[in-house]
Amino acid sequence: MVMLSQYQNKPINLSNKWNKSTNFTGIPVIDLSYPDDAKNLMVKACQDYGFFKVINHGVPLRLATELENETMRFFNMSQSEKDKYCSPSPFGYGTNTIGPNGDVGWVEYLLFASNNIPTHSKTFSSLAKEYVEAVRNLGCEILELMADGLKIEPKSVLSRMLSDEKADNVFRLNHYPPCPNHPSTRNGWNPIGFGEHTDPQLISIARSNTTSGLQICLPDGTWVPVPPDHTSFFINVDDLLQVMTNGRFKSVKHRVIIADRMKSRVSMIYFGGPPLMEKISPLGSVMEPGEESLYQEFTWFEYKACTYRTRLADDRLSFFQKGSHPLV
Repeated sequence: MVMLSQYQNKPINLSNKWNKSTNFTGIPVIDLSYPDDAKNLMVKACQDYGFFKVINHGVPLRLATELENETMRFFNMSQSEKDKYCSPSPFGYGTNTIGPNGDVGWVEYLLFASNNIPTHSKTFSSLAKEYVEAVRNLGCEILELMADGLKIEPKSVLSRMLSDEKADNVFRLNHYPPCPNHPSTRNGWNPIGFGEHTDPQLISIARSNTTSGLQICLPDGTWVPVPPDHTSFFINVDDLLQVMTNGRFKSVKHRVIIADRMKSRVSMIYFGGPPLMEKISPLGSVMEPGEESLYQEFTWFEYKACTYRTRLADDRLSFFQKGSHPLV
C-alpha cells in the first residue's frame, strides 16, 4: 500500500484529559427486539449523543463476515491491481486522500453508490449487494422507530427517503493498515486514520472488525473511544437528520485514530441519503407551536455540493442556518 512519506494531518496526542475518558462505557445499546422500548431509547440517544449501538438487528453475522473477508482480499491485492479501480470521480478505490480539499488519513478505501457495486469479483459483488440491501432495510426500520418515538406521522416520513428508487445511498469500505514504524509513534502520538467530521446524509450504519480506533465527541468536547463489536451496528445521526428534527437530534462528530499500530482495522459504512432533489427542512410535525426553524430549506444536491467544497472538520450546517450566507 502506498502511504504518505510525511503525514500531513496532525496526529492525536493521548493527553491526560483524553485518558480520563478511556473507560467511558456510556454508548447507548438498543435492543431492536423490543421496539416499544427501542423507539424511546433511540430518541434519547439521538438527543444526548447522536450515536448508539443496535443489537438483535436481524442482519446475518455470516453475511457481514463473508463480505469483510472478501473486502480484505481486495485490499491485500498488489498496489498496481488496486490502482486499476481508481477513478477521477469520488467513487472507486482511493488511498491517503479523503475528499478534494487536502484532508488525508492513514486509510485506503472503496467507495461506491449502492446501485453501482464494483464487479472486480462476482463473490464480492453478490455479497455487497445482499449486505447493502439488508443494512438499508435496517436503516428504514431505525428511521421509522425514530419517527414513532418523536410521534411523527406518518412513520415513513424519514424512511421513505432511503427506500426511494432515486435515493442517494452510498457504501464505503475502509481499511486502516498496520503502521508500526509510523513517524508519530514517538511521544505517545497516534496517527489519524480518518479526521474528525460529521456525516452529511440522514443516517450512517457502521460495522467494523475487532480492532479499536473509532471515537465520538461528547457534547462537552471530550473524545471517547467506542469499543469495537463486530456483531453489532453503530448508528450515527447525520447532518440532514439534525436539520429535519430542528436540532433535537445531534449530528455526531467522530474520527478514527490508529489505536493499535500492529493490527488492521476494517469498517463497512452505509450512508443513507435521500434523492438528490429532495427538499430538506425541519419537519412541521416535530415543531412546537410558534417554534422557528433553525435552518433554511435546501436540497440534498445543494448540501452534497457543499461537502465537496469544504474540509472534513468544517461545520457545513452553519452555512444553512437561518440568517447565514450560503457558501459560494
